Amino acid sequence: MSSKITDLVRSLAEPIAQDLGLRLWDVQFVKEGASWYLRIFIDKDGGVTIDDCVNMNNAIDPLLDQHDPISHSYYLEVSSPGLGRRLTRDEHFHQLMGSPVIARLYKAADGKREIKGNLASYDGKTIGIETEDGIVNLEKSAVSFVKLDDDY
Repeated sequence: MSSKITDLVRSLAEPIAQDLGLRLWDVQFVKEGASWYLRIFIDKDGGVTIDDCVNMNNAIDPLLDQHDPISHSYYLEVSSPGLGRRLTRDEHFHQLMGSPVIARLYKAADGKREIKGNLASYDGKTIGIETEDGIVNLEKSAVSFVKLDDDY
C-alpha cells in the first residue's frame, strides 16, 4: 500500500519539481506513533530554500487533494534531504558515485556494523565502498542504510 502511494505521489511531484527548477530526491509515506507523514524531499544545486519548500508544497497540495491517494489523515512535509542524505533509490547511488558514504549493516561483519569510505560501485544488489583497507562489497539486503558522510 505504502509503495503504491509513494509511486503515485512521485509521479505527481516529479513534473512539479522540474517546473520549479528542483529535483525530486525521494518520497516517503511513514507512520510515526499515531500519525502518518507524507514526506517529499527536494534538492537543487546551491541548496534548497524555505521558499522552494513552500512553492513545492503549494503546487503539490491541490493535486494530492484531487487524486486523493491516501484515505486517512496525514501530515504533508516538504524539505531538503539534508547534508547526511540517505541513498534510497538506484539513481542516488549512480549520481553520487565516488562520494564519501557511511553504510550501516543490520548485523556486524568482521566486527563492524558501520563501513565508511567512498562509494565505488553499485549494481542494484551489491554496494562497493572503497575503504582504507580496500573495496568492501556489501549485499544491499544486509545494509540498513547508506548515507552521505558529512564528517568526511
